[in-house]
Amino acid sequence: MLKGLFTSYTSMVNEQHRLDVIANNLANVNTNGYKKEGATSQAFKDVFGVKIKDASEAANLPKKLGIMNMGVKIGENYTDYSEGPVKHTDNPFDIAIDGKGFFAVEFTNKAGETSIKYTRDGNFTMNAEGYLTTQDGDYLLNTRNARIRLNPNLSAEINALGEIYQDGNLVATIGVKDFDDYNYLEHYGENYFQPVQDAQARPATDYKLDVGYLETSNVSVVDEMVNMIAVQRHYEANQKVITTYDSSLEIAVNQLGKVQ
Repeated sequence: MLKGLFTSYTSMVNEQHRLDVIANNLANVNTNGYKKEGATSQAFKDVFGVKIKDASEAANLPKKLGIMNMGVKIGENYTDYSEGPVKHTDNPFDIAIDGKGFFAVEFTNKAGETSIKYTRDGNFTMNAEGYLTTQDGDYLLNTRNARIRLNPNLSAEINALGEIYQDGNLVATIGVKDFDDYNYLEHYGENYFQPVQDAQARPATDYKLDVGYLETSNVSVVDEMVNMIAVQRHYEANQKVITTYDSSLEIAVNQLGKVQ
């Protein structure tokens, strides 16, 4: 009977995790270029099935099943990289990527350390020194991973290839990078992605840039609200299971053991 209590408890923990992911998606519904996340889970029978078929251990030796708790195992989160809707802004430094790829940005953390991060948020601006930056002041990079500096006294024109012209001269090309496998990207925070396990960025090929437009979040508020309601219902169902088990245990302890 106590196993039933633990099974319901693990399910409630899983639903809480799913709710956290949904809440984060809803919080970023107005974040430019945000890619929604999802949560996965595994039932005990699936984890057990994988374990007993594990061929990594030596043959003809006893297999250790290891630690496998009953109930639901929280799986990995995943990211939906599908393109979000595009909105028109008419700002010459707002750029949306039509296709696959990411803008390369020189990010500086609180410790003053710099590294290259990747984003789909094309809401850029020109600072007083002529550098193209994000709204947080991180530098947009060119195809050689160098900062892009323009003449602030001249107008700039950006074409679909990311080439920036001033006074008829090509002064820089925006670096758009891509990855062969998005499974080796992770959310960093501040709407950035970073590669993991030594994944290497390469020049993107299947894209064009829409200047004067911004890609918005790919989160659907309706879908997330429906998922939130489903999570709440599942959580409440497990609460009722625990309440039922508690009542049964109370009867077993306080009544069945009575001496008449």
